Amino acid sequence: MERVVGNARHAAEKQFEPHPLLRNPHVATAVAACWLRTVPGSPVTERLFEVEPGTRLLAKCHWQRPRRKHPTLVLVHGLEGSSESPYMRGIAEKAFEAGFNVLRMNQRNCGGTEQLTPTLQDCGLSKDYRSILEELIGRDALPEIFFTGYSAGGNLVLKMAGELGANAPHQLRAVCAVSPSVDLASCLNGSGQARNFLYEWYFLRCLRGTLEKKAKQFPERYRVDALPRMWTLREWHEAVTAPVCGYKDAADYYQEASALRVIGQMRVPALIVTAQDDPFIPFESFRHPAISGNDFITLVAPERGGHCAFISRSAGGERFWAESRVVEFCRQHSEIVKQTSTRGESREHS
Repeated sequence: MERVVGNARHAAEKQFEPHPLLRNPHVATAVAACWLRTVPGSPVTERLFEVEPGTRLLAKCHWQRPRRKHPTLVLVHGLEGSSESPYMRGIAEKAFEAGFNVLRMNQRNCGGTEQLTPTLQDCGLSKDYRSILEELIGRDALPEIFFTGYSAGGNLVLKMAGELGANAPHQLRAVCAVSPSVDLASCLNGSGQARNFLYEWYFLRCLRGTLEKKAKQFPERYRVDALPRMWTLREWHEAVTAPVCGYKDAADYYQEASALRVIGQMRVPALIVTAQDDPFIPFESFRHPAISGNDFITLVAPERGGHCAFISRSAGGERFWAESRVVEFCRQHSEIVKQTSTRGESREHS
């Protein structure tokens, strides 16, 4: 049975029915990761956001005209993804067609941007997205801004909103997260299980590859040849992430970087879409009182869906079900969209 918690229950009016061949969460996750997706047909412009001295993030931007008369959706990918990840391309197309400006962000060192920062990426860098939010408000004067993150990116945008709390600017209309890793410690316990060995091997391989690229760019800061052989992500975080990113150890990293620590303070509308069969994210994390007790959070949790997959038996626009729910939720919280719809209805009846 699909669980829906929160005030905006209309966000889940269309329940998820998985494709009959993709009911297994591992198969659904793998197929979604390989499914080629298109991007909006509008011209793409690149933009660099300086989030701290010496560190810039690359965004692929799709602007409506004029941009200030449209809501804006900022997309944040997951671990070792990029602006070109299939789900980033797919939801960008849906959101742009729905009238949104869309920014497909690359996290630190992702999408071939290793040269843009001397630092490494970690799952707690919500300050990067606070900086982007501030620039879009201050420099661009955008009236309505939404953030959506996938997996680790979902953790980041939820953490950002939780840290802002009641001080969130009125331009931040809502945040959405698909399959977010809100409790890193429990996620790492799940990744260490035998059935998830291939996932863990893949991420370790990607992380080591990123570090090798960083060592070429910044040889004075990184030495790959000094690394011990590691078999788990926890070992990687203990040996690399924690010391390089300023945490005491892996346990401190998991505690400080997890959105669950601050999500109860969130005071902007939030949509969380997660599957109860997610092979990475234990569903128990979403039973936490910080989530279930926060009326600003709408939790939509189908029994099936895999990780960042949610491939529906429906064809067309509803094939990738979670993307449609996110765009629908953002539209429902956009005054610009409501005003445009009202004007359109008035013209029809005149």
